[in-house]
Amino acid sequence: MAIFSVYVVNKAGGLIYQWDSYSPRAEAEKTFSYPLDLLLKLHDERVLVAFGQRDGIRVGHAVLAINGMDVNGKYTADGKEVLEYLSNSANYPVSIRFGRPRLTSNEKLMLASMFHSLFAIGSQLSPEQGSSGIEMLETDTFKLHCFQTLTGIKFVVLADPRQAGIDSLLRKIYEIYSDFALKNPFYSLEMPIRCELFDQNLKLALEVAEKAGTFGPGS
Repeated sequence: MAIFSVYVVNKAGGLIYQWDSYSPRAEAEKTFSYPLDLLLKLHDERVLVAFGQRDGIRVGHAVLAINGMDVNGKYTADGKEVLEYLSNSANYPVSIRFGRPRLTSNEKLMLASMFHSLFAIGSQLSPEQGSSGIEMLETDTFKLHCFQTLTGIKFVVLADPRQAGIDSLLRKIYEIYSDFALKNPFYSLEMPIRCELFDQNLKLALEVAEKAGTFGPGS
């Protein structure tokens, strides 16, 4: 079982907290000789395939690793610039791993705002008054669970479809938010959450949820 992401969205639709444990899945890995027969371009601080689809490598895939070393954005883990490294014939043959790129911060902000709008549309489409809005969206690879408080704060969890106890986890996250964000004298409402105790307790709650699948009454 797995919990992939946690989002906290304020009542205006702004993303004020995000936690992510998802690592992009490698979809293709190949050893290349010089010159590289793919066209790579820098887009949104990520090195993406722009042309040369082949052997499971698709346009839009990101470079995830070079010679087994992870790539973060446009740099390898040891600080080498990816495009510069791959333009040097002395570095070949080279093994490159490709896969779907990780979402950028800007994309997460945009998606949080879009979900806020969908939530409102869901409430308006209801044939009955007082609809709770979207509580769950399901796909074949994950479920999105949402809990909205009376003040309009939304807690969103993306998890494995088989993960149990998400309703209890959402309320546990709300409890952690109340205890370690709202009661923090340095925290301003509706603003990004930057509280170390909130981070620590959230991660602990997620670990418990993944192992046990639920929270007991006294947790």
